[in-house]
This record gives sequence, structure tokens and C-alpha cells, in this order.
Amino acid sequence: MNSIVQPDGVAGEWRERVAAVRRELTEHGPSRRPDGAPDFATVTLPERDCDQVRDLLVDERVGTVVEIGLAYASSALAISEALLRAGSRNLRHVLIDPFQYTAYDGVGWELLLSAGLEDIAELVTEPSQRFLARLADAGFTADAAFVDGSHHFHNVFVDLHFLGEIVRPGGVVLLDDVWWPSVEAAVAYFEANLGWRPIPGALADGTADPDSGRPRIGAYRLPDPRPTPGFKEFRPFC
Repeated sequence: MNSIVQPDGVAGEWRERVAAVRRELTEHGPSRRPDGAPDFATVTLPERDCDQVRDLLVDERVGTVVEIGLAYASSALAISEALLRAGSRNLRHVLIDPFQYTAYDGVGWELLLSAGLEDIAELVTEPSQRFLARLADAGFTADAAFVDGSHHFHNVFVDLHFLGEIVRPGGVVLLDDVWWPSVEAAVAYFEANLGWRPIPGALADGTADPDSGRPRIGAYRLPDPRPTPGFKEFRPFC
């Protein structure tokens, strides 16, 4: 897996191109809507949430991000914009979505290519629970991850387990739809037993459940160093 060295003097123009594709997607939706594909408005991360994810990752000065779930690429474009703004010269954006071609007919990936991101983005079309294990075995390291894949508890739990090995100590893991009980319960284990901590004030103005007020996106700081608790120290988490 290669990284791209960002040339001097090109970053501003590149960022503007990505931002323009983001604006077009927000205002008009995807240019192509495959028959039977999930509804754009339902599955797409709202613009204000995308902006907050972008800004948080810029503040973290990320250079490598793993993203689970591409769909129509709204979050992926925001994350790519963050990579270009953060100042790192070695950029990597690993996107994992086994449904990109079976459910979305490649629309999200086409949007990333139209934004000129083919040199920093890589699409993996197999389940994240399998691919992340291989990334971890290979010693791959990321600064941050964004998780919006399967919402089954067992799949989210496995994703987070391997991301805990892949994302560097002190790095950041963001999860969409933490208002779903299955997602909330999965991350609760890592909070209770492995020292993951919500980032105070992160994404405070993002989308929230109108009934419960629970936020849509959770942002967590991984401990540094990684803890290695014994099995007798297990804490119930839900």
C-alpha cells in the first residue's frame, strides 16, 4: 500500500477541487442514482457533520485515515479534504466498502476519482472485519479512523478491535450512528475496558436525535500507551 507525497504549491488547488465536488454533492446529490440503491438522503452524512469531521481531523494533523463505509462518498470527501488541509506530505486514505459496487454501482468511488483523489485513496471491496485483520498483521498504522459500516454489534466490535491495533496510540476513532444501541454498546466495551475516551466538545454542533438528544457521531481518543489489562480486570459495559 503506497502513500503519495504531496507536491509543494499544489495543495491549495487540490483542496479547492475536492471542496467543489463536496458542494456539488451536497446541493444536487450524486449525478447518477443506481436503480435500487439506498436513498441518498438517508445514508449520507449531513454537511455540517462532514464539516466537523473534517475540522477535527485537520486539528489532529492526520496523514493516514482508514474509513469503513463509502456509499455516496460524503464523509470520504470531507476526510480527503482534511488530509489535504492537515499539512502532512505523506497521504493515505484507505476506504473499505464491500457494497460499493453491489449496492451503489461505484458512484461514491467515481466521485472521489472526479475530485482527483486516485493517488491518495484506495478502495477495498471486502468486509472490513477480514481486511482490517490483515492490515493489523502487516503492521499498518493510521492516525485516525471513521467507522460507518455494518451496524451489527458483532461486526462493529470486530472493527473496533482491529482499529485499536491499527490507529496509533493517542489517535482518534470516529463512529457514525452511535445513537444506535448496537453501535453504542460496542464502543462502550472499549471505553470501559481499554481506556478509549470521548473527546470533550468534539462534534458538539453535529446532528442529534431529536427525541433523546444523543449525538449521531462519537469521537474517541485512544490511550497512549495501549493498555494490556488482564482478563480478571474485565468491567461490564452494558
